[in-house]
Amino acid sequence: MPPLTAIVLAAGKGTRMKSDLPKVLFPVLGRPMIHWVIDALEKAGVERVLVVVGYRADLVRDALKDRKNVEFALQEQQLGTGHAVQMCAELLQNGSGPVLVVAGDSPLLQSDSIMDLHRSFAEGNFDCLLGTLVKDNPAGLGRIVRGANGAFERIVEQKDASPEQIAIREVNMSTYLFDRKSLLWSLDRLKNDNAQSEYYLTDCPALLLQEGRKVEAVAVLRDCEALSINTVEELGLVEAKMKEMRYACGN
Repeated sequence: MPPLTAIVLAAGKGTRMKSDLPKVLFPVLGRPMIHWVIDALEKAGVERVLVVVGYRADLVRDALKDRKNVEFALQEQQLGTGHAVQMCAELLQNGSGPVLVVAGDSPLLQSDSIMDLHRSFAEGNFDCLLGTLVKDNPAGLGRIVRGANGAFERIVEQKDASPEQIAIREVNMSTYLFDRKSLLWSLDRLKNDNAQSEYYLTDCPALLLQEGRKVEAVAVLRDCEALSINTVEELGLVEAKMKEMRYACGN
């Protein structure tokens, strides 16, 4: 399979963490959470990691200064996930192979999931493949809407979902694998005509679909990967889960 480049979204402050520390630097089992994310990427065979920094960027750069194959893109203004990935466009001009996008606040990201997503992507020759999760309690997450033939149609956020869509258990987990040229094409066409005036990465698959390109979603993510960190309470839940998984593996 062609080598992977990964983009890690790590520019946010994490206001609900009630601290001036960038969220991705909060320690999880004694290490900044972003290190767990990069560990999983490297174990999955990612050869190049582009970290999008913003809030207190110097601290994030310093925390990752000893990591190999890590480069940085600066998002000076927080204008959405699509805008964050746009900050990597120039760096993506160099290199080849597909581009993975993941969140930096998900230390339970699993290398096996990334490898499964990569394998499916290579076999299907996709322009974009979303890594999704089937979750018993999907409250608050964007639902994956599929057509009568089972093919991916769109992502619907819970606040915009109909009662029928609310019942959908397959959810978007902000894990995307793009053909490099297709990603750059869609980034060039993103618009911010929404209530928040932000550029959303979720619009990229929609733009590709409208153009007749091949977009699909595959439920390769594990239950534990639904645990991201937005609050101190969620940090405690993630640490407890990581300890449980280590014990189960005999570590």
